Amino acid sequence: MSAENEHQQPQPPQPETGEAEHHSSQAQRDEEIEAIQQHSRHQHPGIDRPPELPPAPPGKALTIAGVVLLVLLIAGGLTMFERLGHSRALAKETELNAVPTVAVVHPLAEKPDEELALPGSLQAFKESPIFARTNGYLVRWYKDIGSPVKKGELLAQIDTPEVDQELNQVRAARQQILSQMELAKISAERWEALRKTDSVSAQEADQQTSGYQQAKANLVAADANVRRLEQLESFKNVYAPFSGVLTRRNVDPGALINAGAGGKELFDMAQVDTLRVFTSVPQSYAPYMKAGGKATITLQEFPGQKFVGTIARTAEAIDPATRTLLTEVDVINKDGRLLPGSFGQVHFAVGANVQKLTVPVNAMLFRAEGPQVAVVSADHKVQLRPLTIGRDYGATLEVLGGLEVNDQIIINPSDSLQDGQQVNVAQPSPGQKQESPPQAAGPKGSAS
Repeated sequence: MSAENEHQQPQPPQPETGEAEHHSSQAQRDEEIEAIQQHSRHQHPGIDRPPELPPAPPGKALTIAGVVLLVLLIAGGLTMFERLGHSRALAKETELNAVPTVAVVHPLAEKPDEELALPGSLQAFKESPIFARTNGYLVRWYKDIGSPVKKGELLAQIDTPEVDQELNQVRAARQQILSQMELAKISAERWEALRKTDSVSAQEADQQTSGYQQAKANLVAADANVRRLEQLESFKNVYAPFSGVLTRRNVDPGALINAGAGGKELFDMAQVDTLRVFTSVPQSYAPYMKAGGKATITLQEFPGQKFVGTIARTAEAIDPATRTLLTEVDVINKDGRLLPGSFGQVHFAVGANVQKLTVPVNAMLFRAEGPQVAVVSADHKVQLRPLTIGRDYGATLEVLGGLEVNDQIIINPSDSLQDGQQVNVAQPSPGQKQESPPQAAGPKGSAS
């Protein structure tokens, strides 16, 4: 029993299995936390250290450097090429901007009228300034402005004392020459009789005969001088060269009068029983202007009245500056209602089937040379063309000559535009349709 007791000594109490495992896991967590804290003290927060790589071989480093250099060269070349392209584009754009850009339109072909109406200027059939043909002083005038006169009627009288005295002098000189001629005649006859009896020599007889012939010539010259002064003295009376009216009187009694066109004009006279009406007909109507054709004239001061005239003559040539034909229409004016110098409208019954063009008002250029438009040619150069304007429709003007329906005219032209200047034609904006010029058919045989 004692032996068994010796072998059975008391043992210390053993912990339970679950509690031991708990203590073991707690210790492991503490160790992990301490390891993490130690690692975080040696690392910068937020930055991970890159993995350490072994150094590259020398051959591979040279290859990489060469590739990088090639890339840089290519990038530099592309940059220079791009800059050169931009420079060229800028130079081209600058050159284009130096040439003005203009907007153009075409003349519009309007519906033909029943008749052709053109502006006309009324002029006297005959009109002449009257000057004095001799020097002197005006004694009096017999007709004033507006006075009807007949051909040969006395208009004024001039006092010519100097001419009168000169005429008396040459008349006296003629008498002297006549006396000398009679004496030379008697002497020549006497010496001729003596020559027959050989009382004088032939030389002496011939001298006497020659003296007589010379005296006769002197008398003829004296007669011519007398007639000249008599005619000059006759000019002291100023007569009407034709029948008409006096339109101007420029002198008063006592005024000094000088002969010739260099002196002072005495009167202006006009024949107004028939008037000439001059008008410029467009080239397209020129074939219809025939002598003997009828036309009517209207004036603003006679509303509703028409005066019938006849085409008397034309210039038979087109003016190259205006492309018009100068035409004269004669109008009978027996009652004197029409006044020379007036402005009127000449109506021709030739308007049907003849093309009529209109242009916008803002396409006109009004310069010292007259109304013009700027036309763009096929090579984009400006051509300044003079125009003959017809009626004014407000926003548009009728063009009687100088344009064709296919011409491109500049709208809102600059005052600095010059003939032959290079321009660019603006393209129509999107959605804006460029109207093509209408083709209007002209009459057969007309030049449009």
